[in-house]
Amino acid sequence: MKALRWIVGRIILILNAIFSPRGMQRSAVEQQVVDAAVANMQLYQFETCPFCVKVRRHAKRLNIPLATRDAKVAPWDKELLEQGGKRKVPCLRIEENDQITWMYESNDIIAYLDKRFA
Repeated sequence: MKALRWIVGRIILILNAIFSPRGMQRSAVEQQVVDAAVANMQLYQFETCPFCVKVRRHAKRLNIPLATRDAKVAPWDKELLEQGGKRKVPCLRIEENDQITWMYESNDIIAYLDKRFA
């Protein structure tokens, strides 16, 4: 089963590379505003998780330089579990107004990114 997951994961990454979406175009000033807003966000993910790929592709489509953290390695796995409450990916960590929000579920993350940056 582990070998099958590895093979399927590599296929997902290859297809993602081949059919990578184009980022939306913004003026330099607008992109700086987006970059500043995204600076306090991190996406906890597994590289080959299809739901994580879905979120990363959408972030690329919106031209959002979203920082990713591999939830399989220390210290990110521990941080996700202790602060986020569960080891589930994708998870978007949003830090705003001295508050931290942990958002799970790919569709919720995509809806949030659309609402904020589209």
